[in-house]
Amino acid sequence: MSDPLDVLRARLDGAVIALDYDGTLAPIVARPSDAVAAPGAVEVLAALAARVRTLALVTGRPADVVVALGGLVDVPGLVVLGQYGAQRWAGGEVSAPEELPGVAQARDALPALLVPEGADLEDKGLAVVVHTRRAPDPAGAMERLAGPVGELAAASGLEVHPGRLVLELRPPGYDKRSALLSLCEPLPTAVLFAGDDLGDLPAYDAVDGLRDRGVPAVLVCSGSAEGPAALRERADVVVDGPSGVVELLRSLL
Repeated sequence: MSDPLDVLRARLDGAVIALDYDGTLAPIVARPSDAVAAPGAVEVLAALAARVRTLALVTGRPADVVVALGGLVDVPGLVVLGQYGAQRWAGGEVSAPEELPGVAQARDALPALLVPEGADLEDKGLAVVVHTRRAPDPAGAMERLAGPVGELAAASGLEVHPGRLVLELRPPGYDKRSALLSLCEPLPTAVLFAGDDLGDLPAYDAVDGLRDRGVPAVLVCSGSAEGPAALRERADVVVDGPSGVVELLRSLL
């Protein structure tokens, strides 16, 4: 059986390379605002951008925030699909829909739930995120907040998407499956997607669908001790966190 990475290398000029940001290109940190790109990430992305059809980041963060944190503004041709595809950054310009009313409702109500637990609220504009990583009891707070946050989301017309000590509330209809597929028409010669958390599973589903259409593909898991087993089990390649992702991208060149 052919090595999927060898197949990708042979078809690189027409390929789509898409990557998550937090936990994949940047280490997971206590404060989301501290999540800078791993050493060597910017350099390898700039080199790779000149060799592929499309180089993209597909992230739950606002697109412009990821570009600023990662120092990615000068990566040529980079596309950043932010907030699960609701935003698109390219060439320094961001396009996005207007905020839905339910997000404002959740934003106003969440502090009363979070303060007693010592949890943090991240405002993404088009979504809001509960972080328990800095709470006195991170796992316990996550468990206790799941029910009340779910009820608030339902009342606000939002969906709850869990991750690594996070609960994200966002409007329905946005996920990494649709975001990734938007990059793949017309069909690329090959595709690679790398992620690290439950929110990346829809992109894995998209890749499986592309395989069914005859597109060679590689699924990469940026592994960690707290990463979900579901990603590891489905990935073609498991690497050691963001540093491993950087090395894998370098190997494509």
